[in-house]
Amino acid sequence: MYKTIIVEDEYHLREALSILLEMVAPDKIQVIGYAEDIVEAVRIIDRLKPDLVFMDIMLKRGTGFDVLNQVAYKDFQLVITTAYEEHAVRAFKFNALDYLLKPIDSQELEEAIDRLADQAWRKISDTQLEHITADYKVIPDRIILPTQEAMHVVKVDNIVRCETSGSYTTFMLVDGKNIIVSKPLKHYEEILALPKFMRIHQSHLINLHYIVSYSREGMVQMCDGTSIPISRANKEMFFKQMKPS
Repeated sequence: MYKTIIVEDEYHLREALSILLEMVAPDKIQVIGYAEDIVEAVRIIDRLKPDLVFMDIMLKRGTGFDVLNQVAYKDFQLVITTAYEEHAVRAFKFNALDYLLKPIDSQELEEAIDRLADQAWRKISDTQLEHITADYKVIPDRIILPTQEAMHVVKVDNIVRCETSGSYTTFMLVDGKNIIVSKPLKHYEEILALPKFMRIHQSHLINLHYIVSYSREGMVQMCDGTSIPISRANKEMFFKQMKPS
Protein backbone atom coordinates (compact mmCIF):
# COMPACT_ATOMS: atom_id res chain seq x y z
CA MET A 1 0.00 0.00 0.00
CA TYR A 2 1.25 3.48 -0.91
CA LYS A 3 0.76 5.92 1.97
CA THR A 4 -0.60 8.91 0.08
CA ILE A 5 -1.07 12.64 0.69
CA ILE A 6 -3.23 14.88 -1.50
CA VAL A 7 -2.16 18.52 -1.77
CA GLU A 8 -5.02 20.51 -3.33
CA ASP A 9 -6.56 23.83 -2.27
CA GLU A 10 -10.06 23.17 -3.63
CA TYR A 11 -12.15 20.99 -1.33
CA HIS A 12 -14.31 19.39 -4.03
CA LEU A 13 -11.23 18.42 -6.06
CA ARG A 14 -9.59 16.84 -3.00
CA GLU A 15 -12.73 14.84 -2.35
CA ALA A 16 -13.10 13.83 -6.00
CA LEU A 17 -9.50 12.58 -6.21
CA SER A 18 -9.86 10.67 -2.95
CA ILE A 19 -13.00 8.94 -4.22
CA LEU A 20 -11.33 8.09 -7.54
CA LEU A 21 -8.35 6.57 -5.75
CA GLU A 22 -10.66 4.42 -3.68
CA MET A 23 -12.39 3.30 -6.88
CA VAL A 24 -9.39 2.49 -9.08
CA ALA A 25 -6.78 1.33 -6.56
CA PRO A 26 -8.31 0.32 -3.21
CA ASP A 27 -5.59 -2.29 -2.68
CA LYS A 28 -2.68 0.02 -3.59
CA ILE A 29 -3.47 3.46 -2.17
CA GLN A 30 -4.08 4.56 1.41
CA VAL A 31 -4.81 8.29 1.75
CA ILE A 32 -3.29 9.36 5.07
CA GLY A 33 -3.60 13.13 4.82
CA TYR A 34 -4.66 16.27 2.98
CA ALA A 35 -3.23 19.79 2.66
CA GLU A 36 -4.55 22.93 1.01
CA ASP A 37 -1.67 25.41 1.36
CA ILE A 38 2.13 25.47 1.40
CA VAL A 39 2.64 25.57 5.17
CA GLU A 40 0.21 22.74 5.81
CA ALA A 41 1.67 20.63 2.98
CA VAL A 42 5.27 20.97 4.20
CA ARG A 43 4.23 20.14 7.76
CA ILE A 44 2.20 17.06 6.90
CA ILE A 45 4.72 15.65 4.40
CA ASP A 46 7.61 15.98 6.84
CA ARG A 47 5.54 14.51 9.69
CA LEU A 48 3.80 11.61 7.93
CA LYS A 49 6.57 10.74 5.42
CA PRO A 50 4.31 9.47 2.60
CA ASP A 51 5.21 7.10 -0.21
CA LEU A 52 3.21 9.11 -2.74
CA VAL A 53 2.05 12.74 -3.08
CA PHE A 54 -0.51 14.13 -5.51
CA MET A 55 0.47 17.80 -5.79
CA ASP A 56 -1.60 20.65 -7.21
CA ILE A 57 0.58 23.34 -8.78
CA MET A 58 -1.36 26.46 -7.80
CA LEU A 59 -1.92 26.65 -4.03
CA LYS A 60 -2.88 29.37 -1.61
CA ARG A 61 -0.03 31.93 -1.41
CA GLY A 62 2.28 29.99 -3.69
CA THR A 63 2.86 26.87 -5.75
CA GLY A 64 3.55 23.18 -5.36
CA PHE A 65 7.15 23.94 -6.29
CA ASP A 66 7.44 26.00 -3.10
CA VAL A 67 6.37 22.92 -1.15
CA LEU A 68 8.96 20.75 -2.89
CA ASN A 69 11.68 23.30 -2.18
CA GLN A 70 10.81 23.52 1.51
CA VAL A 71 10.16 19.92 2.58
CA ALA A 72 12.96 18.12 4.42
CA TYR A 73 11.55 14.70 3.53
CA LYS A 74 11.66 14.05 -0.21
CA ASP A 75 11.73 10.27 -0.46
CA PHE A 76 8.29 9.99 -2.06
CA GLN A 77 6.91 9.53 -5.53
CA LEU A 78 5.20 12.55 -7.02
CA VAL A 79 2.27 13.06 -9.38
CA ILE A 80 1.61 16.67 -10.39
CA THR A 81 -1.99 17.74 -11.03
CA THR A 82 -2.62 20.73 -13.29
CA ALA A 83 -5.52 22.38 -15.10
CA TYR A 84 -3.53 23.60 -18.09
CA GLU A 85 -2.71 21.22 -20.90
CA GLU A 86 0.04 22.86 -22.94
CA HIS A 87 2.39 25.34 -21.33
CA ALA A 88 2.80 23.64 -17.94
CA VAL A 89 2.78 20.10 -19.24
CA ARG A 90 5.78 20.75 -21.50
CA ALA A 91 7.90 21.22 -18.38
CA PHE A 92 6.67 18.01 -16.80
CA LYS A 93 7.13 15.93 -19.95
CA PHE A 94 10.61 17.28 -20.62
CA ASN A 95 11.73 16.50 -17.07
CA ALA A 96 10.13 13.02 -16.96
CA LEU A 97 7.72 13.95 -14.19
CA ASP A 98 4.34 12.24 -13.99
CA TYR A 99 1.28 14.47 -14.17
CA LEU A 100 -2.51 14.37 -14.45
CA LEU A 101 -4.73 16.94 -16.13
CA LYS A 102 -7.78 18.29 -14.34
CA PRO A 103 -10.52 17.17 -14.30
CA ILE A 104 -8.77 13.88 -13.53
CA ASP A 105 -9.86 10.93 -15.63
CA SER A 106 -10.18 7.60 -13.79
CA GLN A 107 -8.35 5.63 -16.50
CA GLU A 108 -5.45 8.08 -16.59
CA LEU A 109 -5.30 7.95 -12.79
CA GLU A 110 -5.13 4.16 -12.86
CA GLU A 111 -2.35 4.27 -15.47
CA ALA A 112 -0.39 6.75 -13.34
CA ILE A 113 -0.65 4.44 -10.34
CA ASP A 114 0.53 1.50 -12.46
CA ARG A 115 3.64 3.51 -13.37
CA LEU A 116 4.62 3.93 -9.73
CA ALA A 117 6.52 0.65 -9.79
CA ASP A 118 8.84 2.10 -12.44
CA GLN A 119 11.92 3.49 -10.68
CA ALA A 120 12.22 6.13 -13.42
CA TRP A 121 9.36 7.97 -11.68
CA ARG A 122 11.09 7.83 -8.32
CA LYS A 123 11.82 10.76 -6.07
CA ILE A 124 12.48 14.12 -7.67
CA SER A 125 16.03 15.48 -7.39
CA ASP A 126 16.90 19.08 -6.49
CA THR A 127 18.46 19.60 -9.93
CA GLN A 128 15.37 18.24 -11.66
CA LEU A 129 13.18 20.53 -9.52
CA GLU A 130 15.22 23.58 -10.55
CA HIS A 131 14.80 22.72 -14.24
CA ILE A 132 11.06 22.08 -13.92
CA THR A 133 10.49 25.33 -12.03
CA ALA A 134 12.41 27.33 -14.64
CA ASP A 135 10.61 25.67 -17.56
CA TYR A 136 7.20 26.09 -15.95
CA LYS A 137 7.66 29.82 -15.35
CA VAL A 138 8.27 30.60 -19.02
CA ILE A 139 5.17 32.52 -20.05
CA PRO A 140 3.90 31.79 -23.60
CA ASP A 141 3.70 34.61 -26.17
CA ARG A 142 0.04 33.94 -26.99
CA ILE A 143 -2.95 32.46 -25.26
CA ILE A 144 -6.15 30.99 -26.72
CA LEU A 145 -9.38 32.25 -25.14
CA PRO A 146 -12.43 30.14 -26.08
CA THR A 147 -15.85 31.83 -26.20
CA GLN A 148 -19.17 30.79 -27.72
CA GLU A 149 -18.42 32.91 -30.77
CA ALA A 150 -14.80 32.01 -31.53
CA MET A 151 -11.36 30.92 -30.36
CA HIS A 152 -9.54 34.20 -29.71
CA VAL A 153 -5.75 34.16 -30.09
CA VAL A 154 -4.45 36.93 -27.83
CA LYS A 155 -0.90 38.18 -27.34
CA VAL A 156 -0.06 37.88 -23.66
CA ASP A 157 1.58 41.33 -23.70
CA ASN A 158 -1.76 42.84 -24.77
CA ILE A 159 -3.56 41.67 -21.62
CA VAL A 160 -3.94 44.51 -19.13
CA ARG A 161 -5.78 42.57 -16.46
CA CYS A 162 -8.21 39.73 -15.76
CA GLU A 163 -11.24 39.91 -13.49
CA THR A 164 -13.25 36.95 -12.27
CA SER A 165 -16.91 36.58 -11.40
CA GLY A 166 -17.87 33.10 -10.28
CA SER A 167 -16.78 30.61 -12.92
CA TYR A 168 -16.23 33.33 -15.57
CA THR A 169 -13.13 35.41 -16.28
CA THR A 170 -13.04 38.68 -18.23
CA PHE A 171 -9.84 39.60 -20.07
CA MET A 172 -9.30 43.36 -20.54
CA LEU A 173 -6.96 44.15 -23.44
CA VAL A 174 -4.91 47.23 -24.30
CA ASP A 175 -7.19 48.10 -27.24
CA GLY A 176 -10.19 48.30 -24.89
CA LYS A 177 -11.67 44.98 -25.99
CA ASN A 178 -13.07 42.62 -23.34
CA ILE A 179 -13.21 38.84 -23.78
CA ILE A 180 -15.29 36.73 -21.39
CA VAL A 181 -14.46 33.04 -21.00
CA SER A 182 -16.26 30.40 -18.97
CA LYS A 183 -13.28 29.36 -16.87
CA PRO A 184 -12.27 30.57 -13.40
CA LEU A 185 -9.32 32.87 -12.85
CA LYS A 186 -7.38 30.10 -11.11
CA HIS A 187 -7.07 28.31 -14.45
CA TYR A 188 -5.24 31.26 -16.01
CA GLU A 189 -3.21 32.03 -12.91
CA GLU A 190 -1.18 28.92 -13.74
CA ILE A 191 -0.32 30.38 -17.14
CA LEU A 192 -0.06 34.13 -16.48
CA ALA A 193 2.42 34.29 -13.62
CA LEU A 194 5.30 36.34 -12.30
CA PRO A 195 7.34 38.19 -13.34
CA LYS A 196 4.78 39.74 -15.73
CA PHE A 197 1.51 38.95 -13.99
CA MET A 198 0.35 38.80 -10.40
CA ARG A 199 -2.93 37.97 -8.68
CA ILE A 200 -3.19 40.87 -6.23
CA HIS A 201 -6.74 40.12 -5.15
CA GLN A 202 -9.09 37.15 -5.16
CA SER A 203 -10.91 38.68 -8.13
CA HIS A 204 -8.05 40.37 -9.98
CA LEU A 205 -4.97 39.25 -11.91
CA ILE A 206 -2.97 42.14 -13.38
CA ASN A 207 -0.16 42.74 -15.84
CA LEU A 208 2.45 44.58 -13.76
CA HIS A 209 3.67 46.42 -16.86
CA TYR A 210 0.37 48.31 -17.10
CA ILE A 211 0.40 49.74 -13.57
CA VAL A 212 0.20 53.55 -13.60
CA SER A 213 0.55 54.04 -9.84
CA TYR A 214 0.00 52.35 -6.49
CA SER A 215 -0.37 53.54 -2.92
CA ARG A 216 0.99 52.34 0.42
CA GLU A 217 -2.61 51.82 1.47
CA GLY A 218 -2.91 49.09 -1.14
CA MET A 219 -4.66 50.51 -4.21
CA VAL A 220 -3.35 49.97 -7.74
CA GLN A 221 -4.24 52.26 -10.64
CA MET A 222 -4.15 50.54 -14.02
CA CYS A 223 -3.66 52.13 -17.45
CA ASP A 224 -7.33 51.53 -18.31
CA GLY A 225 -8.39 53.78 -15.44
CA THR A 226 -9.36 50.96 -13.09
CA SER A 227 -8.51 51.11 -9.38
CA ILE A 228 -7.92 47.69 -7.84
CA PRO A 229 -7.36 46.87 -4.16
CA ILE A 230 -4.48 44.66 -3.09
CA SER A 231 -5.64 41.99 -0.68
CA ARG A 232 -3.96 41.88 2.72
CA ALA A 233 -2.49 38.45 1.98
CA ASN A 234 -0.79 39.72 -1.21
CA LYS A 235 0.53 43.11 -0.05
CA GLU A 236 3.95 41.92 1.06
CA MET A 237 4.57 39.99 -2.15
CA PHE A 238 3.31 42.88 -4.30
CA PHE A 239 5.54 45.54 -2.72
CA LYS A 240 8.50 43.19 -2.86
CA GLN A 241 7.85 42.59 -6.56
CA MET A 242 7.57 46.32 -7.29
CA LYS A 243 10.71 47.21 -5.36
CA PRO A 244 13.43 48.44 -7.77
CA SER A 245 16.17 45.85 -8.25
